[in-house]
Amino acid sequence: MNAFVSTVTQKGQVTIPKSVRDNLHLVTGDKIEFVLNDRGEVVIKPVTRKVAEVAGLLSKYKKSHPVSIEAMDQAVAQYIRNEAV
Repeated sequence: MNAFVSTVTQKGQVTIPKSVRDNLHLVTGDKIEFVLNDRGEVVIKPVTRKVAEVAGLLSKYKKSHPVSIEAMDQAVAQYIRNEAV
């Protein structure tokens, strides 16, 4: 198990270490959940996006003919790369 240290600011904010953000695949704007377990430990979990939040994201790729799964995968990967910048 790895341990990471962060400092609480006057506003009660902390910076999530980059290695943790990378491991959880967090990007700017993502939401996280703090869960207090029975042992008094806090677990940080990424909140998955709801369908309503991602509905229509691929509409700009709409074609008049069916699109292959491979083409859909490429479009999603491209969108994710663009959002991470």
